[in-house]
Amino acid sequence: MSDAHLLIVDDDERIRGLLKKFLMRAGFLVTAARDGAHARRVLAGLEFDLIIMDVMMPGEDGISLTRDLREKMTTPVLLLTAKGETEDRIAGLEAGADDYLPKPFEPKELLLRVNAILRRIPDTAAQDSAPKVLHLGTIRYDIERGEMWQGEELIRLTATESQLMRIFSAQPGEPVSRSKLVEDLGRDRGQAQERAVDVQITRLRRKIEPNPKQPQYLQTVRGAGYMLAPD
Repeated sequence: MSDAHLLIVDDDERIRGLLKKFLMRAGFLVTAARDGAHARRVLAGLEFDLIIMDVMMPGEDGISLTRDLREKMTTPVLLLTAKGETEDRIAGLEAGADDYLPKPFEPKELLLRVNAILRRIPDTAAQDSAPKVLHLGTIRYDIERGEMWQGEELIRLTATESQLMRIFSAQPGEPVSRSKLVEDLGRDRGQAQERAVDVQITRLRRKIEPNPKQPQYLQTVRGAGYMLAPD
């Protein structure tokens, strides 16, 4: 999905320049911001397909900026975290980031992550066929459009949450293992990524469950993974 518009937010001018050059060569439109405040000004006037943001920045850090942006928009966020800072990664995912990449990283790996996230964004073009809808209590999930509604209100899903709903709604009533979810989300295998999926599931439950602590629609199946159980 080249010609997607990416926003890079990093206070290191050298890294900003390198990332911008590399991603433009890969066919993306790229805008760069030097800190959170600058990013906010840019976001007020432009729409982006993906935000690549450093966690450690002077002023507002990447995690609190992500959390705040999530209140207003569903644009995917890829956080760049310091190596070994597991807390940062989990905190970033809980704040609403779609993925993280530990520094230092190979530019090629960044490109793989960017493309994996962009592939998850649901195509909202209306489908001709009659919509297939799953009912989760008072919530309706339109499978074809990847849209979730509560009454007349559209529930905003992040790109990762949309992708999880697509995976689960393709096989309702059947458990999907955590490793399969990691694979289908286009991530590297490993326990850290499985933990990241758990965080995303928790966030999705907050949107669809009457009581997220006792999930009835997005259930944990012991030893088998997670399962969507619509009405």
